[in-house]
Amino acid sequence: MRIIDLRSDTATRPSEAMRRFMAYAPVGDEQIREDPTVNELQETTAALLGKEAALFLPSTTMANQIAFKVLTNPGDEILIEATAHPVHFEAGGLAFHSGLMVHPIEGEHGLFRPEQVEAAIRPDNPHHCRTTCLSIENTHNMGGGTIWPLDLLLAVCRAGKKHGLKLHLDGSRLLNAAVATGIPAGEYAAPFDAVALCFTKGLGAPVGSCLAGSKEIIEEARRYKHLFGGAMRQAGIIAAGALYALRHNVDRLAEDHANAQKLAQGLADIPGIDIDPRHVETNLVFFNVAKTGLTPAEISRRLREEHGVLILPTLGSGRMRAVTHLDINAEDIDIALQAIKKVVIS
Repeated sequence: MRIIDLRSDTATRPSEAMRRFMAYAPVGDEQIREDPTVNELQETTAALLGKEAALFLPSTTMANQIAFKVLTNPGDEILIEATAHPVHFEAGGLAFHSGLMVHPIEGEHGLFRPEQVEAAIRPDNPHHCRTTCLSIENTHNMGGGTIWPLDLLLAVCRAGKKHGLKLHLDGSRLLNAAVATGIPAGEYAAPFDAVALCFTKGLGAPVGSCLAGSKEIIEEARRYKHLFGGAMRQAGIIAAGALYALRHNVDRLAEDHANAQKLAQGLADIPGIDIDPRHVETNLVFFNVAKTGLTPAEISRRLREEHGVLILPTLGSGRMRAVTHLDINAEDIDIALQAIKKVVIS
């Protein structure tokens, strides 16, 4: 039975070409800045995002956490959308690493407005913590892979800057937004002090993320990379996978978006499944199965055991999430839809 893994775009496997590129990459001691492949990846990422410098890290969770550490002080408050990744899926790192208070903003599909930022900023009063940082996630995972419209993103950033807030972009899937809209990643990244970019999602690299920003911010980030245990040695072997991904796997993200839309359209035709394909903008497909009479856990188990289709439940009553990626093709989508239909209506 062929396994069709729609649990996440982190399920990708490095291609043979990527593996060869990694195997023969020149390497050195990354910790003392002598790994040429790591250095090239950092320079490439910084240029892509329009920043002065970048730092190679094991994960985007670490990139986010280091960014917050650099941009804030303990006891500060961060403004962030209520369903954002650092709030729910980074093991409480905002509190543990940086001693931050979280002011969640209730968005719509992960997006919020400038007036919500203005309303959330605390007055300068010793009874209150200081509001010092604003974080945005683009695309927004739990919002359904939502792309921030550039004009809205810029307006929200202006509202933050008006009050002196530092700005962080969790751009784990930023290149999905860039490919879907044709807007260069650097335009999305321009207003932000720090930007995290992941290589292990749809880009298909096995390891890694970069944090980009000014030279000053990245120098400070390097200190926390060491403190958090992220310093490496001959890391060019894994950095090469990310470098290969940037060279070969960006434009093809459009295929993932097309497959996600195909999946969404097919799900909309299955009785009991609630989904609006218009809300599927990139490669993430959220749908509700409450009306089927089955739980997401039950559907997930039967899809895995009976059909070899892997889809996991997610946060929220009755919700499931399927994610397309470079190891999923259009035929896989047809097979997955048939399997879901059999499970739901049997």
